[in-house]
Amino acid sequence: MLIAVPVDDKSMKSKVCVSFGRAPYFLIYDTDSGSTDFITNPAAMSQGGAGIKAAQTVVDSQAKVLLTPRCGENAAQVVAAAGIKMFKTVNDSIQDNIDAYKGSGLSPLEDFHPGFHGQGGQ
Repeated sequence: MLIAVPVDDKSMKSKVCVSFGRAPYFLIYDTDSGSTDFITNPAAMSQGGAGIKAAQTVVDSQAKVLLTPRCGENAAQVVAAAGIKMFKTVNDSIQDNIDAYKGSGLSPLEDFHPGFHGQGGQ
């Protein structure tokens, strides 16, 4: 199964990015093989609609799970419509969050913000 995580750099030592829509990259982690793939988020520098564009990138990756600290309402609708389950990260360590997910230690992400709409998300 594939897990998507917004990350700051193309490295497992990177941190989980606090901004889903503006994350520079998404880690796509395969729980079966342990393989990793880092894909560039084409929405990171978008003038608007970054969350929705980023969500579509996650959908296109064929991930079944998204681990993220937060997500806007519009992006969450795109992700949920694709049947992708969302979980709230517990800290900024990629590996800690993957391990926590595998051990059922992450809570479902259910609190969505209205989005930042051109405010940069920080």
